Amino acid sequence: MSWLSRRVAGFPTTVFSEFSALATRHKAVNLGQGFPDFDGPDEIKEAACRAIRGGVNQYAVGAGAQALRGAIAQHARRFYGQEVDPDTMVTVTSGATEALFDAVMGLVDPGDEVIVFEPFYDSYVASIEMAGGVARFVLLRPPDATHRAWWFDAAELEAAFGAKTKLVVVNTPHNPTGKVYTRGELELIGRLCERHGTAVLADEVYEHIVFSPARHLRVATLPGMAERTLTVSSAGKSFSFTGWKIGWAIGLPALRQAVQQAHQFVTFASAAPLQAAVSEALALPDAYFTKLSASYRAKRDRLVAALSAAGLTPMAPEGSYFVMADTSRYAFEDDFACCRFLTREAGVAAIPPSAFYGEAHRREARHLARFAFCKTDALLDEAATRLARLPELASRR
Repeated sequence: MSWLSRRVAGFPTTVFSEFSALATRHKAVNLGQGFPDFDGPDEIKEAACRAIRGGVNQYAVGAGAQALRGAIAQHARRFYGQEVDPDTMVTVTSGATEALFDAVMGLVDPGDEVIVFEPFYDSYVASIEMAGGVARFVLLRPPDATHRAWWFDAAELEAAFGAKTKLVVVNTPHNPTGKVYTRGELELIGRLCERHGTAVLADEVYEHIVFSPARHLRVATLPGMAERTLTVSSAGKSFSFTGWKIGWAIGLPALRQAVQQAHQFVTFASAAPLQAAVSEALALPDAYFTKLSASYRAKRDRLVAALSAAGLTPMAPEGSYFVMADTSRYAFEDDFACCRFLTREAGVAAIPPSAFYGEAHRREARHLARFAFCKTDALLDEAATRLARLPELASRR
Protein backbone atom coordinates (compact mmCIF):
# COMPACT_ATOMS: atom_id res chain seq x y z
CA MET A 1 0.00 0.00 0.00
CA SER A 2 1.29 3.45 -0.89
CA TRP A 3 0.47 6.44 1.28
CA LEU A 4 1.66 8.91 -1.34
CA SER A 5 -0.79 11.46 -2.67
CA ARG A 6 -1.28 11.67 -6.41
CA ARG A 7 0.20 15.15 -6.12
CA VAL A 8 3.71 13.81 -5.43
CA ALA A 9 3.56 10.15 -6.40
CA GLY A 10 4.78 10.76 -9.94
CA PHE A 11 7.87 12.73 -8.99
CA PRO A 12 11.13 10.84 -9.58
CA THR A 13 13.96 10.90 -7.05
CA THR A 14 15.95 14.02 -7.79
CA VAL A 15 18.93 13.49 -10.08
CA PHE A 16 21.15 15.15 -7.48
CA SER A 17 20.46 12.39 -4.97
CA GLU A 18 21.62 9.69 -7.40
CA PHE A 19 24.80 11.42 -8.50
CA SER A 20 25.86 12.74 -5.10
CA ALA A 21 25.54 9.20 -3.73
CA LEU A 22 27.44 7.82 -6.74
CA ALA A 23 30.19 10.40 -6.27
CA THR A 24 30.57 9.45 -2.61
CA ARG A 25 30.66 5.73 -3.43
CA HIS A 26 33.43 6.16 -6.02
CA LYS A 27 35.30 8.97 -4.24
CA ALA A 28 34.74 11.20 -7.23
CA VAL A 29 35.35 14.92 -7.41
CA ASN A 30 31.80 16.22 -7.19
CA LEU A 31 31.21 18.82 -9.88
CA GLY A 32 27.56 17.82 -9.98
CA GLN A 33 25.58 19.57 -7.27
CA GLY A 34 25.91 23.34 -7.31
CA PHE A 35 27.13 24.27 -3.85
CA PRO A 36 30.51 25.88 -3.06
CA ASP A 37 33.07 23.88 -1.14
CA PHE A 38 34.18 27.12 0.53
CA ASP A 39 32.50 29.61 2.84
CA GLY A 40 31.50 33.19 2.25
CA PRO A 41 32.95 36.24 4.01
CA ASP A 42 34.17 35.78 7.58
CA GLU A 43 32.61 39.07 8.66
CA ILE A 44 29.17 37.80 7.62
CA LYS A 45 29.66 34.56 9.56
CA GLU A 46 30.63 36.68 12.55
CA ALA A 47 27.48 38.77 12.05
CA ALA A 48 25.39 35.59 12.36
CA CYS A 49 27.25 34.56 15.52
CA ARG A 50 26.85 38.05 16.95
CA ALA A 51 23.10 37.91 16.29
CA ILE A 52 22.84 34.55 18.06
CA ARG A 53 24.85 35.77 21.04
CA GLY A 54 22.75 38.91 21.07
CA GLY A 55 19.50 37.01 21.48
CA VAL A 56 18.13 37.13 17.93
CA ASN A 57 16.88 33.56 18.29
CA GLN A 58 13.10 33.63 18.26
CA TYR A 59 10.62 33.78 15.41
CA ALA A 60 11.27 36.55 12.95
CA VAL A 61 8.41 38.60 11.57
CA GLY A 62 6.62 36.41 9.03
CA ALA A 63 7.36 38.70 6.08
CA GLY A 64 11.01 38.94 7.11
CA ALA A 65 13.05 40.97 9.58
CA GLN A 66 12.67 44.71 9.05
CA ALA A 67 16.43 45.16 8.74
CA LEU A 68 16.69 42.55 6.00
CA ARG A 69 13.72 43.84 4.04
CA GLY A 70 15.27 47.29 4.22
CA ALA A 71 18.61 45.91 3.01
CA ILE A 72 16.90 44.14 0.10
CA ALA A 73 15.26 47.42 -0.90
CA GLN A 74 18.58 49.29 -0.64
CA HIS A 75 20.30 46.60 -2.73
CA ALA A 76 17.63 46.93 -5.45
CA ARG A 77 18.11 50.70 -5.58
CA ARG A 78 21.91 50.47 -5.53
CA PHE A 79 22.34 47.93 -8.31
CA TYR A 80 19.25 48.45 -10.48
CA GLY A 81 17.78 51.84 -9.67
CA GLN A 82 14.64 49.97 -8.59
CA GLU A 83 12.48 51.61 -5.93
CA VAL A 84 11.18 48.98 -3.51
CA ASP A 85 8.96 49.58 -0.48
CA PRO A 86 10.35 47.15 2.13
CA ASP A 87 7.02 47.01 3.97
CA THR A 88 4.71 46.21 1.06
CA MET A 89 6.92 44.74 -1.69
CA VAL A 90 9.25 42.20 0.00
CA THR A 91 8.76 38.77 1.53
CA VAL A 92 11.71 36.87 2.99
CA THR A 93 11.60 33.09 2.51
CA SER A 94 13.58 29.98 3.37
CA GLY A 95 15.69 30.14 0.25
CA ALA A 96 14.80 31.05 -3.30
CA THR A 97 13.22 27.64 -3.89
CA GLU A 98 10.59 28.41 -1.28
CA ALA A 99 9.96 31.82 -2.84
CA LEU A 100 9.44 30.17 -6.23
CA PHE A 101 7.10 27.59 -4.72
CA ASP A 102 5.13 30.25 -2.84
CA ALA A 103 4.81 32.34 -5.99
CA VAL A 104 3.43 29.44 -8.01
CA MET A 105 1.07 28.41 -5.20
CA GLY A 106 -0.12 31.99 -4.83
CA LEU A 107 -0.61 32.74 -8.54
CA VAL A 108 -1.48 29.50 -10.36
CA ASP A 109 -4.90 27.84 -10.25
CA PRO A 110 -5.68 24.33 -11.56
CA GLY A 111 -5.69 24.42 -15.33
CA ASP A 112 -3.60 27.59 -15.62
CA GLU A 113 -0.65 27.36 -17.99
CA VAL A 114 2.92 28.38 -17.15
CA ILE A 115 5.59 28.90 -19.80
CA VAL A 116 8.96 27.43 -18.82
CA PHE A 117 12.17 27.61 -20.83
CA GLU A 118 14.00 24.29 -20.96
CA PRO A 119 16.35 23.12 -19.66
CA PHE A 120 15.00 24.36 -16.34
CA TYR A 121 15.70 24.29 -12.62
CA ASP A 122 13.78 21.18 -11.61
CA SER A 123 11.66 22.72 -8.86
CA TYR A 124 9.74 24.86 -11.39
CA VAL A 125 7.78 22.02 -12.93
CA ALA A 126 7.24 20.24 -9.62
CA SER A 127 5.73 23.43 -8.17
CA ILE A 128 3.52 23.96 -11.22
CA GLU A 129 2.21 20.40 -11.07
CA MET A 130 1.52 20.59 -7.33
CA ALA A 131 -0.52 23.73 -7.98
CA GLY A 132 -2.51 21.88 -10.64
CA GLY A 133 -1.03 24.02 -13.41
CA VAL A 134 0.23 22.92 -16.81
CA ALA A 135 3.79 23.60 -17.96
CA ARG A 136 4.26 24.76 -21.55
CA PHE A 137 7.87 24.36 -22.65
CA VAL A 138 9.96 26.58 -24.90
CA LEU A 139 13.28 25.09 -25.95
CA LEU A 140 16.59 26.86 -25.44
CA ARG A 141 19.04 25.79 -28.13
CA PRO A 142 22.83 25.72 -27.76
CA PRO A 143 25.16 28.20 -29.47
CA ASP A 144 25.64 27.67 -33.20
CA ALA A 145 27.03 29.41 -36.27
CA THR A 146 24.54 32.26 -36.00
CA HIS A 147 24.04 32.44 -32.22
CA ARG A 148 26.94 33.08 -29.85
CA ALA A 149 24.89 32.02 -26.82
CA TRP A 150 21.96 29.78 -25.97
CA TRP A 151 18.85 31.07 -27.73
CA PHE A 152 15.14 30.47 -28.29
CA ASP A 153 12.91 30.77 -31.33
CA ALA A 154 10.64 33.82 -31.03
CA ALA A 155 7.85 32.12 -32.99
CA GLU A 156 7.93 29.10 -30.65
CA LEU A 157 7.66 31.39 -27.65
CA GLU A 158 4.73 33.27 -29.16
CA ALA A 159 2.98 29.99 -29.98
CA ALA A 160 3.30 28.86 -26.34
CA PHE A 161 1.04 31.71 -25.18
CA GLY A 162 -2.69 31.16 -25.07
CA ALA A 163 -5.89 32.06 -23.29
CA LYS A 164 -4.85 30.07 -20.19
CA THR A 165 -1.31 31.43 -19.86
CA LYS A 166 -0.95 32.80 -16.34
CA LEU A 167 2.79 32.98 -15.81
CA VAL A 168 6.17 32.89 -17.57
CA VAL A 169 9.23 31.74 -15.63
CA VAL A 170 12.44 33.54 -16.65
CA ASN A 171 15.71 32.43 -15.05
CA THR A 172 18.55 34.84 -15.79
CA PRO A 173 21.43 34.19 -15.41
CA HIS A 174 20.28 30.72 -16.30
CA ASN A 175 20.83 27.35 -14.63
CA PRO A 176 22.00 25.06 -16.21
CA THR A 177 23.13 26.75 -19.46
CA GLY A 178 24.70 29.92 -18.09
CA LYS A 179 22.67 32.03 -20.51
CA VAL A 180 22.14 35.70 -19.64
CA TYR A 181 19.00 36.95 -21.36
CA THR A 182 19.50 39.99 -23.58
CA ARG A 183 17.45 43.17 -23.46
CA GLY A 184 15.87 42.25 -26.78
CA GLU A 185 14.82 38.84 -25.52
CA LEU A 186 13.38 40.24 -22.30
CA GLU A 187 11.52 42.98 -24.14
CA LEU A 188 9.98 40.37 -26.45
CA ILE A 189 8.84 38.36 -23.43
CA GLY A 190 7.47 41.56 -21.93
CA ARG A 191 5.46 42.47 -25.03
CA LEU A 192 3.93 39.01 -25.19
CA CYS A 193 3.09 39.09 -21.48
CA GLU A 194 1.44 42.49 -21.87
CA ARG A 195 -0.58 41.27 -24.85
CA HIS A 196 -1.82 38.20 -22.98
CA GLY A 197 -2.15 39.66 -19.47
CA THR A 198 0.54 37.36 -18.12
CA ALA A 199 2.83 37.71 -15.09
CA VAL A 200 6.56 36.95 -14.98
CA LEU A 201 8.35 35.01 -12.26
CA ALA A 202 11.98 36.15 -12.58
CA ASP A 203 14.49 33.84 -10.90
CA GLU A 204 17.61 35.99 -10.56
CA VAL A 205 19.62 34.11 -7.92
CA TYR A 206 22.84 34.31 -9.97
CA GLU A 207 22.49 38.09 -10.43
CA HIS A 208 26.03 38.83 -9.22
CA ILE A 209 27.75 36.00 -11.13
CA VAL A 210 27.89 37.46 -14.63
CA PHE A 211 30.83 37.63 -17.03
CA SER A 212 31.49 40.59 -19.30
CA PRO A 213 30.42 41.42 -21.97
CA ALA A 214 27.14 39.90 -20.75
CA ARG A 215 25.15 42.13 -18.40
CA HIS A 216 22.39 41.10 -16.05
CA LEU A 217 19.18 43.07 -16.48
CA ARG A 218 16.57 42.96 -13.74
CA VAL A 219 13.37 42.02 -15.56
CA ALA A 220 11.17 44.19 -13.35
CA THR A 221 13.04 47.35 -14.35
CA LEU A 222 12.26 47.05 -18.06
CA PRO A 223 9.46 49.22 -19.50
CA GLY A 224 6.01 47.96 -18.49
CA MET A 225 7.35 45.06 -16.43
CA ALA A 226 7.20 46.39 -12.85
CA GLU A 227 3.47 45.73 -12.48
CA ARG A 228 3.68 42.15 -13.73
CA THR A 229 7.03 40.82 -12.39
CA LEU A 230 7.91 38.96 -9.20
CA THR A 231 11.68 38.91 -8.68
CA VAL A 232 13.25 36.08 -6.68
CA SER A 233 16.82 36.03 -5.36
CA SER A 234 18.75 34.75 -2.37
CA ALA A 235 21.92 34.96 -0.31
CA GLY A 236 23.11 31.47 -1.19
CA LYS A 237 24.77 32.18 -4.53
CA SER A 238 25.93 35.76 -3.98
CA PHE A 239 27.54 35.08 -0.58
CA SER A 240 28.38 31.33 -0.74
CA PHE A 241 26.12 30.40 2.16
CA THR A 242 23.75 27.99 0.40
CA GLY A 243 23.00 26.19 3.66
CA TRP A 244 21.54 29.30 5.28
CA LYS A 245 18.50 29.25 3.00
CA ILE A 246 17.64 32.94 3.07
CA GLY A 247 15.76 34.04 -0.04
CA TRP A 248 13.25 36.70 -0.97
CA ALA A 249 10.62 37.80 -3.43
CA ILE A 250 10.10 41.39 -4.59
CA GLY A 251 6.99 42.66 -6.34
CA LEU A 252 4.33 45.32 -6.29
CA PRO A 253 1.83 44.69 -3.46
CA ALA A 254 -0.70 42.72 -5.52
CA LEU A 255 1.97 40.24 -6.65
CA ARG A 256 3.90 40.17 -3.39
CA GLN A 257 0.65 39.34 -1.57
CA ALA A 258 0.43 36.10 -3.56
CA VAL A 259 3.81 35.05 -2.17
CA GLN A 260 3.00 36.20 1.35
CA GLN A 261 -0.34 34.35 1.42
CA ALA A 262 1.40 31.04 0.67
CA HIS A 263 4.56 31.74 2.71
CA GLN A 264 2.63 32.22 5.95
CA PHE A 265 1.52 28.57 5.80
CA VAL A 266 4.70 27.06 4.32
CA THR A 267 7.49 28.17 6.66
CA PHE A 268 5.92 31.29 8.23
CA ALA A 269 9.38 32.73 9.03
CA SER A 270 13.02 32.08 8.17
CA ALA A 271 16.01 31.80 10.53
CA ALA A 272 16.21 35.06 12.50
CA PRO A 273 19.99 35.32 13.17
CA LEU A 274 20.81 34.44 9.57
CA GLN A 275 18.46 37.17 8.36
CA ALA A 276 20.39 39.62 10.50
CA ALA A 277 23.67 38.51 8.93
CA VAL A 278 22.35 38.66 5.37
CA SER A 279 21.17 42.23 5.94
CA GLU A 280 24.85 43.08 6.50
CA ALA A 281 25.98 41.00 3.52
CA LEU A 282 23.79 42.95 1.13
CA ALA A 283 25.53 46.13 2.26
CA LEU A 284 29.04 44.87 1.46
CA PRO A 285 31.03 47.31 -0.71
CA ASP A 286 31.01 47.13 -4.50
CA ALA A 287 34.50 45.63 -4.40
CA TYR A 288 33.07 42.44 -2.89
CA PHE A 289 30.67 41.87 -5.79
CA THR A 290 33.33 42.75 -8.38
CA LYS A 291 35.74 40.27 -6.82
CA LEU A 292 33.04 37.58 -6.67
CA SER A 293 32.40 37.82 -10.41
CA ALA A 294 36.12 37.93 -11.26
CA SER A 295 36.81 34.90 -9.08
CA TYR A 296 34.09 32.88 -10.74
CA ARG A 297 35.25 33.95 -14.19
CA ALA A 298 38.71 32.52 -13.41
CA LYS A 299 37.14 29.30 -12.14
CA ARG A 300 34.99 29.09 -15.27
CA ASP A 301 38.03 29.46 -17.51
CA ARG A 302 39.91 26.86 -15.48
CA LEU A 303 37.14 24.28 -15.91
CA VAL A 304 36.53 25.12 -19.58
CA ALA A 305 40.22 24.48 -20.29
CA ALA A 306 40.10 21.15 -18.44
CA LEU A 307 36.99 20.00 -20.29
CA SER A 308 38.49 20.96 -23.65
CA ALA A 309 41.71 19.08 -22.86
CA ALA A 310 39.62 16.01 -22.05
CA GLY A 311 38.06 16.01 -25.53
CA LEU A 312 34.74 17.52 -24.49
CA THR A 313 33.28 20.68 -26.04
CA PRO A 314 32.35 23.13 -23.29
CA MET A 315 30.00 26.05 -23.92
CA ALA A 316 31.45 28.85 -21.79
CA PRO A 317 28.61 30.37 -19.74
CA GLU A 318 27.79 34.08 -19.64
CA GLY A 319 26.73 33.80 -16.01
CA SER A 320 25.96 31.37 -13.13
CA TYR A 321 28.52 28.77 -12.03
CA PHE A 322 27.76 25.91 -14.41
CA VAL A 323 29.27 24.77 -17.70
CA MET A 324 27.34 22.67 -20.18
CA ALA A 325 29.61 20.49 -22.30
CA ASP A 326 28.98 18.52 -25.49
CA THR A 327 30.07 14.90 -24.97
CA SER A 328 29.19 13.58 -28.44
CA ARG A 329 32.81 12.79 -29.31
CA TYR A 330 32.59 9.79 -27.00
CA ALA A 331 29.28 8.43 -28.36
CA PHE A 332 27.69 7.43 -25.06
CA GLU A 333 24.16 6.08 -25.32
CA ASP A 334 22.79 9.11 -23.47
CA ASP A 335 23.69 11.71 -20.87
CA PHE A 336 22.97 9.42 -17.91
CA ALA A 337 25.32 6.76 -19.30
CA CYS A 338 27.99 9.41 -19.86
CA CYS A 339 27.72 10.93 -16.39
CA ARG A 340 27.73 7.54 -14.70
CA PHE A 341 30.89 6.65 -16.63
CA LEU A 342 32.53 9.95 -15.71
CA THR A 343 31.72 9.40 -12.05
CA ARG A 344 32.67 5.71 -11.81
CA GLU A 345 35.63 5.54 -14.17
CA ALA A 346 37.07 9.05 -14.45
CA GLY A 347 36.28 9.99 -10.86
CA VAL A 348 34.51 13.28 -11.72
CA ALA A 349 30.79 13.65 -11.11
CA ALA A 350 28.61 15.71 -13.45
CA ILE A 351 24.84 16.00 -13.81
CA PRO A 352 22.92 14.61 -16.82
CA PRO A 353 20.82 17.58 -17.95
CA SER A 354 18.01 15.59 -19.57
CA ALA A 355 16.51 15.68 -16.05
CA PHE A 356 15.86 19.37 -16.74
CA TYR A 357 13.79 18.86 -19.88
CA GLY A 358 10.19 17.86 -20.53
CA GLU A 359 9.56 14.53 -22.18
CA ALA A 360 9.22 15.92 -25.72
CA HIS A 361 12.68 17.51 -25.74
CA ARG A 362 14.62 15.20 -23.43
CA ARG A 363 16.71 13.80 -26.27
CA GLU A 364 18.12 17.29 -26.87
CA ALA A 365 20.38 16.62 -23.86
CA ARG A 366 21.54 13.11 -24.74
CA HIS A 367 25.06 14.38 -25.56
CA LEU A 368 25.35 17.01 -22.83
CA ALA A 369 26.70 17.10 -19.27
CA ARG A 370 26.54 19.86 -16.67
CA PHE A 371 29.59 20.66 -14.53
CA ALA A 372 29.69 23.07 -11.56
CA PHE A 373 32.75 25.28 -10.99
CA CYS A 374 31.77 26.73 -7.59
CA LYS A 375 34.74 24.88 -6.12
CA THR A 376 38.21 25.65 -4.83
CA ASP A 377 40.99 25.88 -7.39
CA ALA A 378 42.61 22.82 -5.82
CA LEU A 379 39.47 20.76 -6.41
CA LEU A 380 39.11 22.03 -9.98
CA ASP A 381 42.75 21.13 -10.62
CA GLU A 382 42.18 17.62 -9.27
CA ALA A 383 39.17 17.29 -11.55
CA ALA A 384 41.33 18.42 -14.50
CA THR A 385 43.94 15.76 -13.69
CA ARG A 386 41.29 13.05 -13.61
CA LEU A 387 39.50 14.28 -16.73
CA ALA A 388 42.78 14.21 -18.66
CA ARG A 389 42.51 10.39 -18.57
CA LEU A 390 39.08 10.41 -20.23
CA PRO A 391 40.24 9.73 -23.82
CA GLU A 392 42.17 6.66 -22.67
CA LEU A 393 39.39 5.41 -20.38
CA ALA A 394 36.76 5.88 -23.06
CA SER A 395 38.82 4.00 -25.64
CA ARG A 396 38.72 0.91 -23.40
CA ARG A 397 34.92 0.88 -23.00
